[in-house]
Amino acid sequence: MTETADDLSAPLGQDKPRRKRRLRLPFTAMQLLAVLLGLFLVTFAGFAIFNNDPLGGEPMARLAIRAPTATDEKPAASGHGAESKSDAKHETKEAPKQAAPGEQKTITMIDGSTGARHDVVIGSGDAADKGDASAPPFVMAGINPKLLEKSRYGMIPVVADGLRPFNVYAADADRAKAAKMPVVAIVIGGLGVGAAKTLDAIMKLPPAVTLAFTPYGSDPGKLAERARAQRHEIFLQIPMEPYDFPDNDPGPQTLLTSLSPDQNMDRLYWHLSRMQGYAGLTNFMGARFIATEPAMQPIIREAAKRGLGFFDDGSSPRSIAPQAAANQAVPFGKGDIAIDAVPTGTEIDRALNKLESTARERGIAVGTASALPVSIERVSAWTKTLGDRGILLVPLTTAMLKSKSS
Repeated sequence: MTETADDLSAPLGQDKPRRKRRLRLPFTAMQLLAVLLGLFLVTFAGFAIFNNDPLGGEPMARLAIRAPTATDEKPAASGHGAESKSDAKHETKEAPKQAAPGEQKTITMIDGSTGARHDVVIGSGDAADKGDASAPPFVMAGINPKLLEKSRYGMIPVVADGLRPFNVYAADADRAKAAKMPVVAIVIGGLGVGAAKTLDAIMKLPPAVTLAFTPYGSDPGKLAERARAQRHEIFLQIPMEPYDFPDNDPGPQTLLTSLSPDQNMDRLYWHLSRMQGYAGLTNFMGARFIATEPAMQPIIREAAKRGLGFFDDGSSPRSIAPQAAANQAVPFGKGDIAIDAVPTGTEIDRALNKLESTARERGIAVGTASALPVSIERVSAWTKTLGDRGILLVPLTTAMLKSKSS
């Protein structure tokens, strides 16, 4: 038997201890963790790709709905939940039943261009929405009640006695003078969310500037009422689906191309009920929706039915709104220049000069802007001397009527 060096050095009379064999795994703990993480990512990616949910990014709430009984107590006013993302007030369609009272919810609005976040409260707060069926419908000051009809969400505009809201709520203007000289209209949008910036636009801009309100905010009707008291003409912005929805989400009750016409009409009625006294509608975002004919046509038809104008902000070059409005004889206008696309004083002044040149060339020009402090400041300064340069500042409705007649 051959002896090794270890055998020769081992103490005499003692057996050599057997070396224990260690169990070796085919992979390390880190490798195992990496495999598990990979399986998780593959599963998540598969769910995201193959889960076909067109409403996956839309804020949603589910509420139980039942008809109240005589023994029911009047519900307490709902609180504000900081984490809730939707107002979601829904009622039953049966006329005899009374719907569950509306709730006020806090949503977070995200500015698609700046990323700024604004927490706003949605909920009308009038007596009818709080479940008091005996209370008269809420009507804002200076509104012709004949031009309103009750919907499941509140009062919405209607044509009556040959009167159309577009004509009744159009701001005063010297239309005879407007027919003879170049005119400029300016629409400031995104109002109603943020009382401070809305009041700045109302008070610092001349009355001929048209103000467009989103349907969001704790009480957009009150701010719209204040704007009309300052002789501003107002339009209602309707949130519509952009191409990158839901990554870029206009807000609750957005009109979507994936919904049926009846579903979008129900959402439209919710928006129409949020305030009163507007002369027309305009898109809030919505590049995909406004370019999709089956989705957009019913909205234009409804605007015609209710005596409203429609303003296309000009952000979608594929918009079908001009043709649809012409087919329905809806008063129509389209934005020519986004004044504060680059929100600096120098660039805004450059855009205003371009707007002025467009008015001289074509006789009409319409500019759009948001209620940024720098936008309000530059527009206000520019309009003060516009008349001296032979151009008339007019409300949007006047520009729309001049465009139709020319």
